[in-house]
This record gives sequence, structure tokens and C-alpha cells, in this order.
Amino acid sequence: MMSIEGNLFYIDGAWRRPDGGSQIAVLDPCSESVIGHVACGSKTDVERAVSAARRAFHGFSNSSIEDRLALLGRISVLLAERAESFAQTLVSEMGAPIGFARASQVPFAIEHVRVQTEVLRHYSFLTVESGMAIAREAIGVCGLITPWNWPLYQITAKVAPAIAAGCTVVLKPSELTPFSALLFAQLMHDAEVPSGVFNLVIGTGETVGAALAQHDDVDLISITGSTRAGVAVAQAAASSVKRVVQELGGKSPNVFLDDADFPTGVPKGVQSAMRNAGQSCSAPTRMLVPKARLAEVEELAAAEAARFVVGDPRDSKTTMGPIANAAQYRRVQALIEAGIAEGGRLICGGPGRPEGLERGYFTRPTIFSDVMPQMRIAREEIFGPVLVIMPYEDERHAIELANATEYGLGAHLQSGDPERARRVARQIRSGQVHINYPAWSGFAPFGGYKRSGNGREYGVFGLEEYLETKAILGY
Repeated sequence: MMSIEGNLFYIDGAWRRPDGGSQIAVLDPCSESVIGHVACGSKTDVERAVSAARRAFHGFSNSSIEDRLALLGRISVLLAERAESFAQTLVSEMGAPIGFARASQVPFAIEHVRVQTEVLRHYSFLTVESGMAIAREAIGVCGLITPWNWPLYQITAKVAPAIAAGCTVVLKPSELTPFSALLFAQLMHDAEVPSGVFNLVIGTGETVGAALAQHDDVDLISITGSTRAGVAVAQAAASSVKRVVQELGGKSPNVFLDDADFPTGVPKGVQSAMRNAGQSCSAPTRMLVPKARLAEVEELAAAEAARFVVGDPRDSKTTMGPIANAAQYRRVQALIEAGIAEGGRLICGGPGRPEGLERGYFTRPTIFSDVMPQMRIAREEIFGPVLVIMPYEDERHAIELANATEYGLGAHLQSGDPERARRVARQIRSGQVHINYPAWSGFAPFGGYKRSGNGREYGVFGLEEYLETKAILGY
């Protein structure tokens, strides 16, 4: 996958040798074979990267908006030029089907850069009114911790607004999907990012992630990951009172009101839940339907699940690749078994690999029905291609079930009555509500209520997470 760069980190404008000699093996989830190794970072590597970012901060935070716009423009052009290389890398390191990588994983990542370019172009960093100025200034050095399920997408979702704000960054990508991050670091170098503005250190959360969170010279930590990881980062960051932005777990509902278009909406709901092999924190994995329509929904859902083509992600006909890594595969399989043990009625799928696949972290698209709120499969984030169908009695019960979760990241709502849909949407406790499957927007703020996190990403809200507010009286 990579050559020299796999054993180097990008620090202070150059590829540099890590402090130690330990390495991390990277596996292809389709074959379970080792496809490469990367250096495993240490606390010393983090110190070097943070020091470089701190030295660069004063100059970059005072750079002109025009200079930052030009940098974002160069990044955007190079992302488009290298889109196929990124797509092929995502296939190898996380098992994304090539068609999905080309149509979603990479284009959505590019869109984050475009959106932040537009936001920066029109944003007012200084407003004056009634003898008082309100200045919005770059917060400082930012530690960015990104996950393995949308590797490039989550990198640009954090790096682009940080750059737009005038911050300097140290990126810690998932050590399970490091090659796309290494390609991105080379892209940043080729885009002529000033030395120290962007730095990359690969390693484990326990070492590199913790060192970033604890570091007194890091002003903000932005993490996308599990709720468990988010809690650990927040605890480590507390002693230095730095800002912590967390985009964490989810168990999103998809509420079908009785006036919804079921023949259209149910198949789309299955697709949304199982997109990216179900490895999306906002995936609508709880389908809430009127009890009287349960049999109809089951039939529609099972028929759609049967259309997925599970197999080699390099094959253009494949629509679902493997789970991205061994640990997550084991968790998904365990929760499918738990669903059966707790009395969930299996509509399709089940434990084990699909027929004909003897190797790789492949999972059968699985749907349970008659799922009760107390079951693990209704409460826990599975992060795999597993959908649960839950019947409700009336609209009030549907809203109650939608909110009966410790998470609050996303939600979907289907209805033929726009005003009714808006009224119900306002009662769902989540950071986003999608009515009748609208198009994704990189301008829409993304983040969660409850244990789904703190803060928001994307658009102007994402930019403002990287800014401090200063009031200047008597201006």
C-alpha cells in the first residue's frame, strides 16, 4: 500500500522517523491477510508534533482569509485528482465496496472541504455594534482523533474547518485504517501547507490519543469514535480544561407514521441502515412501525435485504463488503446471537458468513422483528448490517420509543403529511432528523444529544467549534 511513508510520521512539514521502532500490522478485512505495517507512535512523537503545531500557530492564525481560501482550494483540487487512489486504498484497508468508495466515501470527503471554503468566504470574524466588537479567533492547537469507518471523510470533516479557522492540528487517525491518512498527509504536503500547520502521528488511543488529550499545549480535542473512547478522552482532557468536541455513538430511529409511503420508504430504510455494512454512527437501525403494518414492513424489508450483494469489495457488483476489522466482526456476531437468545424474531440473515464466503469478516444482512426496548439489539450500537423492527401502538408511543435510548445522534421520520412530520420531528431528541430521506448536506450541523456527544461538526457550526469568542468593549 505505502512504502517509506508507512514507517514515518508527518511532522513540521516533513516526513520524520518515529521515536520508537514498534509497528502495527494492517489487515485486509476481505482476506484477513496483512497488507502492510505502519509505525506506532509514542508520547515523544506527540510532543514533537504538538511543539511544531504550537510554533506554527501564531503565524497561521494571523494569515489572511485569502491565503486560507487558497490552501483549501489546493487541497480540494488534489483530492479530486487523487480520488481513485483514495478509493482503492479504502477498499483495501476497510473493505468498502469500490462503487461505494467512489460514490460516497471519497466525494463526501471532498464536499467537506468545499463547504468549509464557502463558509470561510462569507464568515465574519469581527462584528461591531454599539461600541462593542465581537472577535472570533482561532482556538489554537487542535488534536484530531478520527475513526476507521469513514476514514477520509472524518479527516476532512475536522481538518477543513480547523484550517479555515486558522488553527494548527495534530491528526491521529485510526491505526486500523492508516493508509488513507498517510495519503492525505502527502496531499497536504503537496498542497504546500505551511510547516507545522498539519501534523500526523499514528498510534493507539491508549498512547497517542491519551497523550494528545492530556497535553497542556493542545487547546481542543475533536474525537469521532465510540462513547467509551469519548469518555476516556474527556477524562484525560479535563485536567487542562481544554475544549472537547465529541461525535460518538448512536442508535438512530426511523419512525414510520401511518400515513407514510411504506413501499418506497421501507426499502430506503433498509439501505440507510445497512449502508457501509451498517458501520455508520447515525445509521437508522431501529425501524419503528405501526403494529397493524408489521407484516407488510417485514416483507418489504426482507425483500430489500435480499438484494444486497455481499462479497469482494473490489468487484463492482458488490454492494456490501466485510466488516472493517476482526474485533468489530466479533461484536456484530455476538449481538446477532444475543438477539436470537433474547427472543427477537429473525426475518432474514443471522449469525455466520453468507453462503460461499469462507474467509473474511463478512456478515449476513440481518433483520429482527418484534423487538422489545429492553433487548440488547434495541439498546446497544451494533455497528454492523443489523436492523431491528419495533412495532408501536400510536403516535405518542412511536415518539416515546424513538427517544427511549441513551443516544441522540440522528433520526429519520417518514410521513405523507409535511406539517405532521415537522411536529413529530421537533419532539425527537437527536441532533439531526431526516424527513422522507432528504439529500445529505455538508452544511447541516452534525452532532448528538445525550451520550452521542458534545458540539457540532459541518458547515458554519463546525467552523465555530475551532473559534474562541472575544468581546472588545469601547471599540
